[in-house]
Amino acid sequence: MTKSLLGLAGCVVVVMVAWSWPSEAQTRATGGPTYSSNGQLVRPADYREWVFVTSGLGMTYGPAQAEAAAGRPPMFDNVFVTPAAYREFVGSGRWPDKTMFILEIRRADTNVSINNGGRTQGEVVAIEAAVKDQQRFPGGGWGYFAFDTPQGPAEVASLLPATASCYACHSANTAVENTFVQFYPTLFDVAKRLGTVKPTYDPAHKP
Repeated sequence: MTKSLLGLAGCVVVVMVAWSWPSEAQTRATGGPTYSSNGQLVRPADYREWVFVTSGLGMTYGPAQAEAAAGRPPMFDNVFVTPAAYREFVGSGRWPDKTMFILEIRRADTNVSINNGGRTQGEVVAIEAAVKDQQRFPGGGWGYFAFDTPQGPAEVASLLPATASCYACHSANTAVENTFVQFYPTLFDVAKRLGTVKPTYDPAHKP
């Protein structure tokens, strides 16, 4: 995902949000996304109590050696999804409306405590989110958010613009809907068993 942010709508949209979408309390009760009064996504404080679906180290969708060549250390990517959405996916192989993912990016540290080899997870450097909300995002049903600031993760984030690279990447390269289920081993097995892997998904394709 790209890290740029986009300011959102004016007071007319805010009025419609209050009228047509579930209240914050209702949404929290079902484990879905919550939004501020001006339409920004609120960063969930309890996302680490959600279902953990995968972790990656030093992943890049560009040239394979780009990160190493630039002298940048690898980062850990941890992915969490709302429990209700996880349960629905296990049963149907599809993500229900109001599904929310959090991507937590952490430093990969070396020589921590008694560790003399490999890498352990360090401090959080970025938090991003993907939300399935077909009423808010009628163009494709999914919206993407980045909580990144120079001071650390923000409490709220605006919807990334449609020109952000994450929209095209998720549309073209994901295995199930707009999600990288091919990187979630147990859920990929579910999707294959239930026949919900996209017919356009090509495991050999490289962007």
